[in-house]
Amino acid sequence: MFRKLLYLIILIFIFIGTAGVWGWQQLKQFEQQPLALEQPAMIWIESGSNFAHLVTDLHRLGISASDWRWQWIRRFQQPVLKAGEYQLQPGITPRQLLHLIASGRVVDHRMTLIEGWTIDRLRQELKADPRLTHVSADWTDQALMEALGCAGCFAEGQFLPETYFFVRGDRDLDILTRAYEAMQSTLEQAWSSRNPELPIENSDELLVLASLVEMETTDPTELGQVAGVFMRRLLAGMRLQTDPTVVYGIESRQEEPFDGRIRRVHLRTDHPWNTYTRHGLPPTPIALPGKAAILAAAQPEPGDTYYFVARGDGTHQFSRTLAEHNRAVDRYIRGRN
Repeated sequence: MFRKLLYLIILIFIFIGTAGVWGWQQLKQFEQQPLALEQPAMIWIESGSNFAHLVTDLHRLGISASDWRWQWIRRFQQPVLKAGEYQLQPGITPRQLLHLIASGRVVDHRMTLIEGWTIDRLRQELKADPRLTHVSADWTDQALMEALGCAGCFAEGQFLPETYFFVRGDRDLDILTRAYEAMQSTLEQAWSSRNPELPIENSDELLVLASLVEMETTDPTELGQVAGVFMRRLLAGMRLQTDPTVVYGIESRQEEPFDGRIRRVHLRTDHPWNTYTRHGLPPTPIALPGKAAILAAAQPEPGDTYYFVARGDGTHQFSRTLAEHNRAVDRYIRGRN
């Protein structure tokens, strides 16, 4: 009887050992076998997710079945899951997948802020981006600037147009903070190297001037020339008479619909931004100026021109005298040769 019991125990151990070896081989084979992925895919590991959530997501995406070997991996390897979004490439194995998630090498996304955007356009673009966590979307501009440490500051123009990288789940406020700090740094550098003859008092006025330069030309080679015209007009006590300030005043006050065409009544209607009716700079920026426009505003090109008019091809005709300017207007605006 004892001998039979001993044989049974031995057989049980042999069976367990054989099963263990077979299971271990199956596990190793499973770890090295590519997942069912024919094209790149994204997987999102939320903060607080556990291993079961990962296996469920893989099954839902059709990448891997809820295989029993996943449970062995969880039990014996106790893989680390770092929250974030990961890109999976065809041919990736379970072992490589878990190594990727444990590494925290998440996918970088990008958002580009465009020169000439207004603060309203910027905030609309952020609000429409589903990759971001929206914490400031419903704040007023005043509340936003207070959160950025600039209580009482006007929000227009305060964010540097650049490409900003982020990961899925980052806050919209994080991008705004970086763009605001980048603008402050750019302004500080430009202000420290400004033309000493520039007739403005501080970097806030430099930002206003740069926004006018930004909105007057789409040709980067003209930025310095436009800034030079504005500097000479300010020094001479002439009104800047720049159309984008008129447009900004119309749209910001929202007193009437604007069809994009400036009429004589618009030029004559006085408001704080109308540089046809008021001398000097408007009280605030009118858009987001790029770095090139800021540098041009700080160091305008020398010259003797006081006027410019759009040619209709994205460039401008610059003139020294009002008579020359009127002839240019006749040619390019009124269509008189």
